[in-house]
Amino acid sequence: MKNISFFILICLFNMSSSAQEDHSDILYTDLDNDLIKDVITIDRQNSVIICKLSTQKFKSIRSLELELDPSSSGIRKTKSGFEYYNNWMRSGYTCQFRYNPKEKQVQLIGMSRYELGPASNDGSGESSVNLLTHDYIGNWNYFDNKKIKLIPIPSIKKKMILPAVYLSKYSEKTFYKYQDWCTQLFEKAKAKMLQKE
Repeated sequence: MKNISFFILICLFNMSSSAQEDHSDILYTDLDNDLIKDVITIDRQNSVIICKLSTQKFKSIRSLELELDPSSSGIRKTKSGFEYYNNWMRSGYTCQFRYNPKEKQVQLIGMSRYELGPASNDGSGESSVNLLTHDYIGNWNYFDNKKIKLIPIPSIKKKMILPAVYLSKYSEKTFYKYQDWCTQLFEKAKAKMLQKE
């Protein structure tokens, strides 16, 4: 139970940290590695992410329409690119993007998500998928009604092969596909644990 309480505190800290970050909807960072800063913005009026690369003469590369929420969604820099995030009251996710020099496109390279679950924290945990290596790792918990306690499920490690997605074709549908697959893996692992009881 201590581990879960600690996990919840970390998630809440991350959420509050995000809330305190500069919510500027514009980033300047060198994505295409030509020593010239590129521009990434969130256009909230049209609900899209726009990326302008110096190597492409700052022509707008636009995502598909997104479900932007002014209080919970945004963009921020990462080591190798940027990420789009959504943090709600009891769940959230991030999608990481990086420039692909071979394809000359901004590519979705990874996704992660967390859930706090209902009051009992059933289904709480976190997962991530590396879209370049197709490695999925999920660390989830379920609430045991007989023991009246939260039970951690052994780490789920699978290959999750999703097609390559570039910013120009990105929408939340990509994340929801990952989320659905992730939920199926959790339910399967939970059912296996319950069979052992």
